[in-house]
Amino acid sequence: MTSKSAAAAARATVYGYPRQGRGRELKKAIEGYWKGRIDTDALRATAAELRRTNWRQLAEAGIQEVPTGDFSYYDHVLDTSVMVGAIPGRHRAAVEADALDGYFAMARGTQDVAPLEMTKWFDTNYHYLVPELGPDTVFTADSAKQVTELREALALGLTARPVLVGPVTYLLLAKPAPGVAADFDPLTLLDRLLPVYAEVLSDLRAAGAEWVQLDEPALVQDRTPAELNAATRAYRDLGAPTDRPKLLLASYFDQLGDALPVLAKAPVEGLALDFTEAAAANLDALAAVGGLPGKRLIAGVVNGRNIWVNDLTKSLATLGTLLGLADRVDVAASCSLLHVPLDATTERDIEPQILRWLAFARQKTAEIVTLAKGLAQGTGAITGELAANRAALASRANSPITRDPAVRTRVGAVTDTDARRSQPYGERAAAQRAHLGLPLLPTTTIGSFPQTAELRVARADLRAGHIDTAGYEERIKAEIQEVISFQEKTGLDVLVHGEAERNDMVQYFAEQLTGYLATQHGWVQSYGTRYVRPPILAGDISRPEPMTVRWTTYAQSLTPRPVKGMLTGPVTMLAWSFVRDDQPLGDTARQVALALRDEVNDLETAGTSVIQVDEPALRETLPLRAADRPGYLAWATEAFRLTTAGVRPDTQIHTHMCYAEFGDIVQAIDDLDADVISLEAARSHMQVARELAAHGYPREAGPGVYDIHSPRVPSADEAAALLRKGLEAIPAERLWVNPDCGLKTRGWPETRASLDNLVAAAHAVRAELPTAD
Repeated sequence: MTSKSAAAAARATVYGYPRQGRGRELKKAIEGYWKGRIDTDALRATAAELRRTNWRQLAEAGIQEVPTGDFSYYDHVLDTSVMVGAIPGRHRAAVEADALDGYFAMARGTQDVAPLEMTKWFDTNYHYLVPELGPDTVFTADSAKQVTELREALALGLTARPVLVGPVTYLLLAKPAPGVAADFDPLTLLDRLLPVYAEVLSDLRAAGAEWVQLDEPALVQDRTPAELNAATRAYRDLGAPTDRPKLLLASYFDQLGDALPVLAKAPVEGLALDFTEAAAANLDALAAVGGLPGKRLIAGVVNGRNIWVNDLTKSLATLGTLLGLADRVDVAASCSLLHVPLDATTERDIEPQILRWLAFARQKTAEIVTLAKGLAQGTGAITGELAANRAALASRANSPITRDPAVRTRVGAVTDTDARRSQPYGERAAAQRAHLGLPLLPTTTIGSFPQTAELRVARADLRAGHIDTAGYEERIKAEIQEVISFQEKTGLDVLVHGEAERNDMVQYFAEQLTGYLATQHGWVQSYGTRYVRPPILAGDISRPEPMTVRWTTYAQSLTPRPVKGMLTGPVTMLAWSFVRDDQPLGDTARQVALALRDEVNDLETAGTSVIQVDEPALRETLPLRAADRPGYLAWATEAFRLTTAGVRPDTQIHTHMCYAEFGDIVQAIDDLDADVISLEAARSHMQVARELAAHGYPREAGPGVYDIHSPRVPSADEAAALLRKGLEAIPAERLWVNPDCGLKTRGWPETRASLDNLVAAAHAVRAELPTAD
């Protein structure tokens, strides 16, 4: 096919779309189902209507091939486990009794049965449920969800392409099931899994699928020859049958590297690649392997993970280069649009000048359609769109909003000494023990307490003008009083004020820092029914005035026990925001770190002896390829130390991380030089404690003994058993007792019961220690 005919064939498509609905209808329906307010039929009807709405919007915007199967009640990896019959033994009875309730039990657990482990989806803030596999795992095909959703789209008269997690990525994301040897490699199950995928593909073909997309993002990471060989075998086998649909292999988030030749040579009909700045090397690599003669290429030239408008001229140039490398070139975002909000036009509080710079899912869809039209018909067909795009890009580049000379001067004056504590850890630890007087196995929480309906109503009333600031603050004070009183009665050793005044751990700070923008409707799924509104980092960062000192000091006035000051760290402030793309991330991190440093110092001056700077995103933001990691970790750990290094030796600095693979960054955790780190450990059965011990981590640590992402209440015996496991790796004088994460999403009844049990477990295990009184 000539370049001209290839261009004429260009179509617009996407890999996935936000699931929640314009008003987060899915979240409300699922939570209503959990609470018994609606039944199964009502929930399924809401889900079906949301899918139809999405498909119609995409089609009306000009998307010529819509995705199916990307919708999920909780998580698409969990959906894949259901599709291949990989149900953990402890959940099998629940799934057999009621498929939907069993599904949610795997995701959230029950009072009697623990859920699947949850961790981050590559380097995003989306969480997936980790498949649990073992040598005895038996796979069975269940294509009902995928077939049903395909038929729904086809019934609307649409061209639809089912999207599945590919078999190699599925196995690479899996872990050995509880009780299975830790060195078991799930990839050894590939030959057992492939016939199940083949059956699902056959079912989809019978239901009317012309194409099926198999996502293999795990292949953009560094992979061994054995893993690449597994990918070769997988697609040799799946490509062999004659009754299958055409196969499109998709990767995203980075360049494919050594995996690109493997996928390019696979006996499949198409490849979808990321061609954004993060994966620009894919272009040269594709040319080096001779392109994709006779195959379809979907070019991900619109960034699916950030919210800035696309440079249409630059993307068209990339697409034009690709025309000679494939039989047909179609246009898409770099990944599923699940990772961005739905529609920028709903934002009423952002200045119109700035709103021009933003592209959420619906705007990205329009960009994809424009690019496909320009590729197929020439730039003359999109003259108006190109002019408007150039104007938006120029407006942002020339705006004074993006640059603050004072901030840049301060960053330029930073020295190595600014990022180092005044004394080594051993001397600090002695000073802190003398100052704080804590017992062995001190108990604490991570920071937030339940955000009650009353608190949400109070914030809404303040925004609506139904109460004034003084009335709102009285409600916050009352909540803090209740939280402090509860913690004292429960017997916790280091308290928190509960964060009643905070809407979100990033947004709260972003709203008080210059350079950030907050959205009203920019919801993005984090996990299950948990949605966040990532702020937008548009300009240089500074802190006009203290952000947390008042409420922390008030809480401390209510108790003689230490109350932690609570801040979100600079890396997480970046990772859970939509960051600017016009300067290096390390430069932005230093700006945020200096603003937070001012807050840390003010907290200490106000009498706060324990200050926690949370960095749950440190692992999440780790580059997918090893070669890129040292540079990232250098500026990331420096930013944390720059935030915290200005305090006295007897001020104890904590940090917190959750739901990630910490073994990859143990040295970086060490390099933070925090005095205490708390980490998620309950679902992973204290794996992180063993990883810290293997590294020789010298500081104090609190691996969590209470999984807060499940509504179940762990017993005191269960928490004590986890604590004893922790003691096998970390000595008692350096071990803390705490939940996995903050308690914002939990209800008060389960929180009270769980923390009572946590404290009881700590007391019981303390009594067993040789050094206990």
